Order: sequence, then C-alpha cells, then structure tokens
Amino acid sequence: MKTITNQPGNPYASYRSPRHMKWAVCLLFVWAACPTQGQGSATENLRLMGKTFATIAKEVSPAVVFIKVEKSVENQPDVQNFSPFGGDSPLGEDFFQHFFGMPFQQEQPRRSRQVPRPKQRMKGQGSGFIISSNGYIMTNNHVVGDADKVMVKLEDGREFSAKIVGTDPHSDVAVIKIDAENLPVLALGDSDVLEVGEWVLAIGNPFGLSHTLTAGIVSAKGRSSVGLADYENFIQTDAAINPGNSGGPLIDLNGKAIGMNTAIVSRSGGSMGIGFAIPINMARAIKDQLVQTGSVTRGYLGIVIQDLTPDLADSFALDEHKGILVAEVAEDSPAEKAGLKQGDVIVSFDGKTVGDVGTFRNRVSLKTPGTHEEITIFRDIKNCTFTVTIGELPGDDRVAGIESHTPNNLGLTVQALSSKLAKRFGYLSEQGVIVTEVAPRSVAAKAGIQIGTLIQEVNRQQIHNVEDLKQALHKNEDKHSVLLLIKTEKYSCYVVLNTEE
Repeated sequence: MKTITNQPGNPYASYRSPRHMKWAVCLLFVWAACPTQGQGSATENLRLMGKTFATIAKEVSPAVVFIKVEKSVENQPDVQNFSPFGGDSPLGEDFFQHFFGMPFQQEQPRRSRQVPRPKQRMKGQGSGFIISSNGYIMTNNHVVGDADKVMVKLEDGREFSAKIVGTDPHSDVAVIKIDAENLPVLALGDSDVLEVGEWVLAIGNPFGLSHTLTAGIVSAKGRSSVGLADYENFIQTDAAINPGNSGGPLIDLNGKAIGMNTAIVSRSGGSMGIGFAIPINMARAIKDQLVQTGSVTRGYLGIVIQDLTPDLADSFALDEHKGILVAEVAEDSPAEKAGLKQGDVIVSFDGKTVGDVGTFRNRVSLKTPGTHEEITIFRDIKNCTFTVTIGELPGDDRVAGIESHTPNNLGLTVQALSSKLAKRFGYLSEQGVIVTEVAPRSVAAKAGIQIGTLIQEVNRQQIHNVEDLKQALHKNEDKHSVLLLIKTEKYSCYVVLNTEE
C-alpha cells in the first residue's frame, strides 16, 4: 500500500491510502444521494453489512490456520532483504511481489574463509484452512512444497507439527495434515456460481498478523495466462491481500470458501487491489486426488490449441467468434483416435461452450483418464460431435520413469534425455538433459528457459546426463553466475543465469 511505503515507520497509516479514500468517497456519495428521510435506513444498511462481516469472521476464523515452514539449504548465496515497515522483518523482494507466503529469512551462521559454508535454515510462513475435523488442511504448494518442517498454529493458540500429504506445483495446491480430532471445519462453496461484483472476504496471516480479515468484491473470473502456474483459472478480487495471506481462503457471504488466495500484482509488494485466488472447485478436485493418492493424474487429449482471433474466425467462416482452434493433433493420441483433425474449431466440450485455451485446458486436465466425453467441433461449415476417451497426461516424473533433479536455486527441474523424450521434443541426435519444469519468476524463468529446453553445456563443459549436471553445478557453487548452452526446437544459444538474483 502506498501509505505504508511512504511512511515506513507507521504500518497503521493505511486509512490515508487511495484505496481507503475510494471507499470513503463512495460512502459519502451514497449518503449525499439519499433523501434526508432515508439517511437512517442507509446507515442501518451499512450497520447490517458490518454485522454480516463480523458474523462471518467469527464463524470462519477458527478454521483458518497460521503455517510456519523451515527448510535446510546448502551453500545458498546471501540474500538481500528489505522491510517496507522500516523494521527488522526482512522480506525477499521477489517473493514479496509475486507470492504471499512470507519470504524465507535466512539464518546465516558465522564462518571463516577456511571453513566450508554450513547448511542454512530458511524460514517462511503462510496461511491455510481446515477442511476436515480430523486435521486435513488446504494451502498453496509454494508455501509448503519444499519445506523440511511444517508447523500449524490454530486460532486458539494450539500448535501442531504437520505432515505433507501431497503437493501439485502445476496448480499450486497442497494438502497437509495435523494429528488432531474434532477440529473446526471451513465449508467449501461452489465457485462456478460466483459472479463478478459479489462481495468476498479474505482471511489469513499477512505479515504474520494472525487472522486478518479484509473485504472486497470479485473483480473478474477465469483469469489465465497470468504466469503463476501451469493450470490457471483465477478469481480476481480487490479484497486486500498481502504477503502471508497465501493459502488462506476467499470467503463468500454464506461463510463458505470459494477460493484459495494465491498471488497479487504489485509494484510495492503490498496490496494494490489486484489479487488472485484459485477457484475452490478446481482446488477441491486437486485436493481429492492428493488425499486419495498423494499425487495428481490429469486428463489428456493430445492436441495443440490456440485462441480463435476474429481474423481466424472469419477465415474459417464462423458466424460467431467462439471456440478454440486445433493447430496440431498428436499421432496415436486420444484426439486422433476420436477423429479430430488439424484445423478443427472446438466449440463445445462435455456439454459446455468452449471460450478460451486456458479454461479448456483446465477442464480437460481435471477429467479422469478413461472416461468418455463428447466434443463438438466446427469443420467444413458444419458442426460435428465426437466421443473422445480421455487419456492420461504423461507427468514429468512418469514420462520415462527416470531420475529427475532440481539444480539448487536455479528454479528448474531436469531429466536425462531418454529416447522417448528426444522423440517427443525433437532432439533425436542430441545430447544433454531436458528441462521438465520451470518455477515462475525463478532465475531460469527470467533467463527465458522453458519446459522442453535442452541443456547441453554448463560453463563450456558438455552435459550428457543428470550426474554431469550435478558435478558441473557443484564446481560452480562459489560463483555468482553460470553459463549454459541450451537448445530449443529452433536454435541453440548461450545464456547466463545470475544466481545472486
């Protein structure tokens, strides 16, 4: 918030912020527009709204938890921290601007130049909410995903050690569990019926301030291509969300969770009125799989798709600019077996209209492999309906069943280049390791590395397998950058990854 940034010594000066001034002006306008005889009714309506918020807060707060995590990391470079409050609470800038979990604070032990740098303990915090009386809790993957130790604190002051049941980095959903019974539970709502303009409440632990409640409206739905996760369908809200809210619930006026607060758009690190929450229907589907199996299996069609622009729609003689275009159909894929072809326009899937690539991709991914779904396409100036058997999306750890490795602090995961992966990505005559995952806003992401990139050299040393990569990076531990030779389907190039970022 601007006021906090401009007045670092006064974290409670937010009543002067433009956001709060906006509310004051709106309320003043409503008051001025009402006839004199209606001023009592207007005041009473505002009082009733406040009572509604208070009632919801009392009902849901016991089921919202404060999560603290710790992780042990070897040979991490020093991190420059800052605090917008002007105090001693260090907050990492990248985490501050991108995610809500409080950035890791490093405990840096004293050391001499002759002694190797010991492991460092990194701490972070976020929010979550209880979804079963026996201790299952939903939160974000970026809050707990890499943690060695997870602690949960309830509103009544009790603390528990939690175990990670399962995590899904692709959707940023995670489930943890504490050993307790008869816990308060937050009911889950239906995010599909949520409408833009509805009131919502966000509750969590921003900046470690336990059980903070903020109010706002649903600003938009179906936000995709934000770049925060592989599968996105965010609810956008202007309810104030800040670092530490991550994993906490977004609540409707029925007192039910209709979203999981996940990220913000911010230039200052604090709330600027644009926050994102994972729709609860999507999060619940991921949660069910994590609880049952500890992992997530996604549906798969085997097509490359793109949004249908007005020009493309005109060229395909479509009366309405609706649907998505099939740019490629993989050989022997579920889509090819069902009869889909390159150039088809998908207008309906599972009885629901198809509007954009992101939403369609999410819907397919949540289907159970082996199920049969109807898909309607536009081809040759007419609609055709096919029945497709959903396949299973090959996960990064299941494509070839081989070892994966996450290079320390680079933000990417790699696998050895098997013949199957080489054929899939077009590297049949190449050597190296292939990138199977890139963390948003990571060092690798900032350098332009994407899933499917082939790493062939590290500091001019050829890489043939995962072990070569490990050794090359181990030799590079004391340096602040690393030189990679990478290859994509189109070209090879050198990139420098600045590990100090």
